[in-house]
This record gives sequence, structure tokens and C-alpha cells, in this order.
Amino acid sequence: MYSQTTRSITVTVTPTFLEDQSSPTDDHYVWAYQVQIENTGNEAVTLKNRYWRITDSMGRIQEVRGAGVVGEQPLLKPGESFEYTSGTPLSTASGIMCGSYEMEDTSGELYDVLVPPFSLDSPYEIARPN
Repeated sequence: MYSQTTRSITVTVTPTFLEDQSSPTDDHYVWAYQVQIENTGNEAVTLKNRYWRITDSMGRIQEVRGAGVVGEQPLLKPGESFEYTSGTPLSTASGIMCGSYEMEDTSGELYDVLVPPFSLDSPYEIARPN
């Protein structure tokens, strides 16, 4: 589990390797990640946009941008949280993801909430000495 707080918004991510959807012989590895976004502040915020940076173990980077998450732009009032699950495939047995959510507060100010970097690990990754 990975967690980070930005301006009273705590983002917690739990990645899981999906063995049943992966095919190592075809260089296809799939992870799900569960995200919880919790508003511990004193004002409501709306998640407007998302940004993901996905890096595989070969250093190849994929960037993903879009409106909201899983088709929603959730409003989080003080003390509320929003959870969702999504996923990502890679052509390598491990990788790392990080990103941010663009939030809008009640005054219309936009700001980024960081998603902590989290590791995408599978049992197929071969450890290599430095």
C-alpha cells in the first residue's frame, strides 16, 4: 500500500498483479490498482482530471491524461472518500506508476494532488544484481 497527502487530500494505492489476465510467454503482464482518495480538509473538492506516468522495467514511458477517473468526476465533501479500481498492462514483468489528480476547490482554484509512486511487481521479474 502506498499513500501520499497533498493539501488535505490523501491518495492511497494498492496494486495487485493479475496472474489470470497475464501471459508471460507473450510478454503480457496485467495489474489492477485500487485507489482511495480521501478529503481530510475543510472544503469540498472535485476531481477534474487525471494524469498517469507508467514506466516499464526497460524504461519505456507511457503517459495517460483524461477527464476524471473511471468515467466520473467525483465531488468529495470534507470527511468523504472515493474509491475505484482500474488496471494497466505492461510488456515487462515489472514497472512503476505515478501521477496526479487535478482538483478544483469551491472557489474554482485548480491544483494537483500527487499520486504516490507505486511498484508494479510480478513473480516473473528476474532479480538482477547492480
